Amino acid sequence: MRRSLPGATVVVVGLLLLLDYVIINPVLATLADLVLELVVLLAAAAALAGGVALVLRHWTELVERRGNPPGSLALLAGFAVILLAGFYPGSSGSTDPAVRWIVAALLAPLIAALFALLFVFLLGAARRGLTIRTREGALMLAAAAMVVVLLLPLGGSAGDWLASAADWTLSVPIGGAFRGLLIGVAIVTAVHAARVLLAVNGAEE
Repeated sequence: MRRSLPGATVVVVGLLLLLDYVIINPVLATLADLVLELVVLLAAAAALAGGVALVLRHWTELVERRGNPPGSLALLAGFAVILLAGFYPGSSGSTDPAVRWIVAALLAPLIAALFALLFVFLLGAARRGLTIRTREGALMLAAAAMVVVLLLPLGGSAGDWLASAADWTLSVPIGGAFRGLLIGVAIVTAVHAARVLLAVNGAEE
């Protein structure tokens, strides 16, 4: 009973939101909005609890000198800086200039550096793909080379043609394949989650 109640609640909420998306009904829309607000509040509470648990864990590791003390210190310092910038007296929260400066001067360069490392990893993956000599690897390299050629910063009519071809490639074949993958993954995940929540036999297969 304890296991079936949360599962049934999740299934009922999911069906309610799905019906609100399919059927136009004011009462159903109001009920769905209330459920969405409750879900947002629960998600915010879970995020807050997760942040507190993360801080406590790294604080314990830093005090007991376990794990990676420099990493724990950096994480706690980052938490402290963001909290001070967002909660000091007179702060406007996420729109405060101090928070915007931290995001623009610290977080954005760090994220850009992490994404820049992807190019190095992609080169390594391409080298391994050429070494293995598989059809899938050759297809992936051909598609990557085509995208790189289409995104070359050229001017004139050639640049305009490449830009138009790049937009069409990203929106039609690549976008269609990406949306298909998302839909397939969402359907499989929803079915498997429902089987696990409802304790259907064979859910672990």
